[in-house]
Amino acid sequence: MATLLPRLRVDLSAPQLQSARETWLEIGFGGGEHLAHQASLHPEVDFIGAEPFVNGVAKLLALIEEKRLDNIRIHDRDVRYLLEALPAACLNRIYLLYPDPWPKVRHHKRRLVNPDTLEDFHRLLQPGGLFIFASDISDYVDWTRAHVAEHGGWEAASDSNEAPVDWVETRYEAKARREGRAPRYLTFRRTPSP
Repeated sequence: MATLLPRLRVDLSAPQLQSARETWLEIGFGGGEHLAHQASLHPEVDFIGAEPFVNGVAKLLALIEEKRLDNIRIHDRDVRYLLEALPAACLNRIYLLYPDPWPKVRHHKRRLVNPDTLEDFHRLLQPGGLFIFASDISDYVDWTRAHVAEHGGWEAASDSNEAPVDWVETRYEAKARREGRAPRYLTFRRTPSP
């Protein structure tokens, strides 16, 4: 399994996002359950998974091998490097599922949803592309709605407490439900300009 990572790693120096296929990015894929599920449902789509933690990468590699998936590439470092390196309008979807909420007010600046990241998302998504966010932390859901509205380059496509139909429950989602927290699913569509 260890030999799989070099073959599956995103090469930031290569022009690998020039195909006619759609490309979807999942940031912080955890154990890779959702990413592997989407990749198996959509073999016609290229997927990039970004996750800096080796245990999550190892779990995804096991799922890739088990399901014989050939449409996933992995960025196993800080996602900010990937966001800077990708060409404009190269993505059709960005998933950000159960990101670290950084609950203390003094740590809110560390939240991944912020003006700079939303500008990166807007640049990377094609017009009409989707930013899909899920969290069980109501403060982070409100934070995300407010930052997206402030950016101005998005329209709300859906806001629900029901998971999308093609969803598979992740371990973070299962933990939230066990602890009595209701997940929220937000989808925003990229508009032509902010």
